[in-house]
Amino acid sequence: MKMHINWIVCAFFFIIAHLPSFTATIELGVDVFFREELHELKGKRVGLITNHTGVNSQMTATIDLFLQHAADVKLVALFSPEHGLTGQAYAYEQVAEKKGPAGIPVYNLHGSTRRPTEQMFHGIDVLVYDIQDIGCRSYTYTTTLFYVMEEAAKKGIPVFVLDRPNPINGLIVDGPMLQKKWRSYIGYVNVPYCHGMTIGELSRLFNDKYQVGCKLKVIPMKGWKRSMSFADTGLTWIPTSPYIPESDTPQFYASTGLLGELSLVNIGIGYTLPFKVVGAPWIKARQFADKLNDQKLPGVHFLPFHYRPFYGAHKGKDCQGVMIVVTDPKTYRPVSSQFMILGILKNLYPKQVLARLNAVEPSKKELFCKASGNDEMLALLLHEQYVAWKLILFEKKEREEFLKDRKKYLIYPAN
Repeated sequence: MKMHINWIVCAFFFIIAHLPSFTATIELGVDVFFREELHELKGKRVGLITNHTGVNSQMTATIDLFLQHAADVKLVALFSPEHGLTGQAYAYEQVAEKKGPAGIPVYNLHGSTRRPTEQMFHGIDVLVYDIQDIGCRSYTYTTTLFYVMEEAAKKGIPVFVLDRPNPINGLIVDGPMLQKKWRSYIGYVNVPYCHGMTIGELSRLFNDKYQVGCKLKVIPMKGWKRSMSFADTGLTWIPTSPYIPESDTPQFYASTGLLGELSLVNIGIGYTLPFKVVGAPWIKARQFADKLNDQKLPGVHFLPFHYRPFYGAHKGKDCQGVMIVVTDPKTYRPVSSQFMILGILKNLYPKQVLARLNAVEPSKKELFCKASGNDEMLALLLHEQYVAWKLILFEKKEREEFLKDRKKYLIYPAN
């Protein structure tokens, strides 16, 4: 009997020891701010740029944290990015929000104006930014911050950035740079498509390289390392927008998002795997997967996949293609893999791809150029037979120069 009880006790502690941990291994900028930096804002009137992703490591909303400290600081205005304060609006949908919690006025910076106006800044002493980014240049949350910094600099209003993880990780730098001609709301800073930086590091780069002159203070995280994916942090992922539902979706956004701008194939939008699949009725799943796997790209396997989209491209049609399976996030190059997908598609199915490319509306082509940061890549797709490695190596020298230059803006160690 005693032996039986001991076995049960040992089994109990073995199970407890091997249960998954839901305790965060890092402290977010917002955690550090309210513990160590709030005194700097004592008596100040605060404008908070945030949305539903603005929570601390215990999942308390940053808005609520400010309201809990109303005796020290006064939250007087809220500013929200694309998708709105609650994150429910779809891409490019304008949101008109007027009142937030406790009746605080809300100014949506994806509505009739994308830059805060002088009237919006009235009565504000300091601005605080706390929004989760996804690590890709074309995601507009970063542009919203940069617009705020530029306008705040004109008024001499300080900006505090509460730093958060790059969910892909802080190592992967991949994809083309941004040419000045194509600077826009979906690409405002000349960095690679995957820049491997946190929002705090990006704001430091922006303030310096673009000579913004903002009174900027970044509140760093504690415990975050560049090698960490979001899953490594122990934090809870909050979908940043309707099509970024899981913590690994950002690396897939970088794997197929540009492809989606051209509407050549279905990329899982309208199915249960946004950005994680590539398919069309005219693709042969096994052939496509085998050809991609033959390239031996690092950190990825392409699984033959069959599905039927509920809406969007090829709605209700039987599609074949691949599901992208990332086997090593530290070596996987999402944008390079995307260009290989484009190249293999054109090699295997040239008639279908060229027909789709020629049918793309001018506005869509312009959007692709803004997202990719150049127009040369579209020209390659239209006029070259073999495009994969030309796209992958495009602006390689510029990326190498960026890697050298970005070192001075980095905050966190690699290991």
